[in-house]
Amino acid sequence: MKNKNVLITGGNKGIGLVLTEKFVADGANVIVVARDFSSFELKNHPQVKTVEYDLKEVAGIPDMIAGLPGIDILINNAGIMYATPHTEYTAEQIDTMLKINIEAPVTLCTAVSKHMIAKGAGRIVNNSSIAGQIGHPDVWYGITKAGMINMTKSFAKILGPSGIVVNAVAPGPIATEMLHTIPADRKKAIKAAVYTGRFGQPEEVASAMHWLATDCPEYINGTCIDINNGSFPR
Repeated sequence: MKNKNVLITGGNKGIGLVLTEKFVADGANVIVVARDFSSFELKNHPQVKTVEYDLKEVAGIPDMIAGLPGIDILINNAGIMYATPHTEYTAEQIDTMLKINIEAPVTLCTAVSKHMIAKGAGRIVNNSSIAGQIGHPDVWYGITKAGMINMTKSFAKILGPSGIVVNAVAPGPIATEMLHTIPADRKKAIKAAVYTGRFGQPEEVASAMHWLATDCPEYINGTCIDINNGSFPR
């Protein structure tokens, strides 16, 4: 992994932070894209470059990528959830969620893959959600996460012939800041539905994403790995 350039959106906290730590330990150069780095403990690490950017500004993403070194591994990790009844969503909330959760990842895949195609190699890992598989109560969140799974399959088909591996994970609720947006009754029901009676940990999702970005066989391409501890067995 030495000298490889890894771009992680939302790599400053939660699952993204664990991934940043893993790639730094691998010896990679890690570029973290996020809106706020005030509490990011690795912001001064020599292997870490921080890019303060709001992914809602989708139109500016190609220029942002053009100002960076060629990306060898892209981790689309950043996401937003409101846990609001769909009848109460504002137009601004819908627009923000669509932009951050689906338009930005698509634009990032398109922008970084130019370098990957020229090189004949690359890995992209997308952090989707069980919400995209089950008919989620947060309708707009579920729509965007289902879209990310389909996006993964589409880009794997488009980019696979160029030696690029594109996969996703679909975690159930994980013990991150986003978990605080879920109402207490839903959290109780989730714990009752899983095999081990607990929420997942960021390390568990990050380990799967790291494997997909590094060591997984090339023939695992265009797939989505469920990480839900039995809450959606299939």
